[in-house]
Amino acid sequence: MVFTGAVKTFGRAGRQVRAVDGLGLTVGRGETVALLGRNGAGKSTAISLLLGLNEPDAGTVRVLGRTPEQAVRAGLVGAMLQEGQPIQRVTVRELITFVASTYPKPLPVTEALALAGVTEYANRRVDKLSGGQTQRVRFAVALAGNPELIVLDEPTAALDVEGRHAFWESMRAYARRGNTVLFSTHYLEEADENADRIVVVDRGRIVADGSGEAIKAAAGHSQVSFDLAGRSTEGLELLPGVVTVEVTGDRTVLHTDDSDATVVELARLGLVRGLQVSPATLEAAFLSLTAPAAGVPRSAKETV
Repeated sequence: MVFTGAVKTFGRAGRQVRAVDGLGLTVGRGETVALLGRNGAGKSTAISLLLGLNEPDAGTVRVLGRTPEQAVRAGLVGAMLQEGQPIQRVTVRELITFVASTYPKPLPVTEALALAGVTEYANRRVDKLSGGQTQRVRFAVALAGNPELIVLDEPTAALDVEGRHAFWESMRAYARRGNTVLFSTHYLEEADENADRIVVVDRGRIVADGSGEAIKAAAGHSQVSFDLAGRSTEGLELLPGVVTVEVTGDRTVLHTDDSDATVVELARLGLVRGLQVSPATLEAAFLSLTAPAAGVPRSAKETV
């Protein structure tokens, strides 16, 4: 999967929005990649270009050496999108059987059902399922053509914690076959736990690309937290290394780019009650990368 200088603009002359702005991205076979970005950052547009639902105004998109439309028609790409209504009066098995029949080399229906974790309710009508069950059926539909690449747009949005855990187990089983997975999500912990690589998009451009650990390290901010024990927060923002201060009740979190210097000064001030030092979270890194002042392309691979 290769995006080369892809551009997509929407709107009329004078009021145009460049949703994808010179996007360059290569995803190799067998990679599991998370695509992160704020609402309106360009994720959905990039996915639509990848699936051939839109064409770039400039640049190119290629999937397994073909155009997106050719790859989809050949059954090389499966997609699980947010939109779509349950089909009336058909069972899960009937739906997957029909979808599989439209592809040249489909996955056996029983295998698709098992991989998606829907075997136990395969004979139930799709329109009688819960939201979480319906989401897993969408995953089975995406698997039916036995694709080499699967694209998942917010795949766990309708699932509870147990359902999300089960879904990612199924996805990892699919990926272990050597298949490629590209998914977008607002659950940053899912990206951190399940992706080999994370790509952060902002304003239609890539602002970070690397492993979760690399992106967190590139953000450069550790967290130092401690109990105030009734002490004032005045002056904490002036401590060495401190970038921002968060206070919740009696607990304070300092985001710092020099945790050693921050801790030394806290010790001098006698503010080490319940002291904890931890690396930056993916959420903190994401917020740093997509803040209003951000937007300058950078690669986590180049900063570690």
